[in-house]
Amino acid sequence: MQVAVVTFDGFNELDSFIASALINRCRKRGLEAFITTPTPTVTSMNGVEVTGQRPMEFAIEADVVLIGSGVKTRDVVADDHLISRLTLDPSRQLIGAQCSGALVLARLGLLADMPACTDMISRPFVEACGVTVLDAPFHAEGSIATAGGCLASQYLAAWVMLRMLGEDAVHDVIGYVAPVGENAATIQRALRAVRADEAALR
Repeated sequence: MQVAVVTFDGFNELDSFIASALINRCRKRGLEAFITTPTPTVTSMNGVEVTGQRPMEFAIEADVVLIGSGVKTRDVVADDHLISRLTLDPSRQLIGAQCSGALVLARLGLLADMPACTDMISRPFVEACGVTVLDAPFHAEGSIATAGGCLASQYLAAWVMLRMLGEDAVHDVIGYVAPVGENAATIQRALRAVRADEAALR
């Protein structure tokens, strides 16, 4: 089971790295994340240069696709050639977006009438796409999810782990990375954020 963490130039490190690092704690369970980039290297909003682990086309074959945010997302959605390289299929893939990544889902036509979560700066641009923005850190319907706020990337990762591996994986991973003394509270907060979607599937 492979996860493409789509990471564009100008990316937010918290979005791509938190989700990728958490999911990669599940490698022994068969779930692995890869930083997936449109060019061999991308530079973050803070000047951190990263070499992509997989090319953009990897997102087409991945089991899960998480689209990170960044300061150049509006340029990304305006680039027809770049967007055409993201041929995603919610009938066979889990697809999530972090903050301004919701703009990419809207551009791809994947949100339809679904409300979304995003960050405060991106909110007016997401709303301009005709999408209702929720005052919430996470929302999912079926195989599509969005998260708002950099640290909500833990919820996207928890959603992926819950859907692909089950609740034990969430307990193990989130419990390990949680601040000492806040393990149980952190696990429960993550599960509360993502469980509504899981319950809807039953």
